[in-house]
Amino acid sequence: MNLQNKTLIVTGVASGIGAELARLARFQGATVIGVDRHAPQLTLDSFVQADLGDPASIDALVARLPARIDGLCNIAGVPGTAPLQAVATVNYLGLRHLTQSLLPRMSAGGSIVNVASVLGAQWPQRLERHKALAATPSFEAGQQWLAANPVEQDNCYQYFKEALIVWSFQQSQGWFRDHSVRINCVAPGPVFTPILGDFVSMLGPERVAADNQRMTRPALADEVAAVIAFLCSDAARWVNGVNLPVDGGLAATYV
Repeated sequence: MNLQNKTLIVTGVASGIGAELARLARFQGATVIGVDRHAPQLTLDSFVQADLGDPASIDALVARLPARIDGLCNIAGVPGTAPLQAVATVNYLGLRHLTQSLLPRMSAGGSIVNVASVLGAQWPQRLERHKALAATPSFEAGQQWLAANPVEQDNCYQYFKEALIVWSFQQSQGWFRDHSVRINCVAPGPVFTPILGDFVSMLGPERVAADNQRMTRPALADEVAAVIAFLCSDAARWVNGVNLPVDGGLAATYV
């Protein structure tokens, strides 16, 4: 497996999984263009500062990116302790807007990887709502739909990770057929990143205690990054439309 001669866009590059992916991808031969609100403290081939919750900022970002890219790794996200509007726009609407904008630039054989979550596993329970949101054609239309169909703060993180999984599933067949571009999700459990404490606060002591009995430890960021790199490589050229758990088996313990 290698990423030789591939150009990857990595959002959330300044820390955590995004930073580890950037290091690994460059080591494997990729040209890495990082995107984040904050300047990264690592070597990249290029960096563009952007607010991925703002469609105007995303459009300005797209204007600065190359005409041809081989991979888009949507890693940037905010925890459920952030304001609901930020969770909706960064974790779903902005991610979707960026991905749709860059699809025409993706080379044949290209790969899109979206970071979902083990907390998105209950998407079948709200499938029709998620399909309705996925059917909205734009960032603004998505905001209007959410205004008419409000999401509660308490479960907004889970809700939009579920929505991301459903949207990714829906795009996978047509984008692979018409553009030869694959789209997959990875679903991490807890990960040692700067926002791990926010997730502990978001889930509450009972869920955290239950999960602690079911896993040996949270993941290291590089353990998730390696799976994303694989999905961007030609070794995964027939992997499409999947939501791959990267959680040390946590989700399986709830079966």
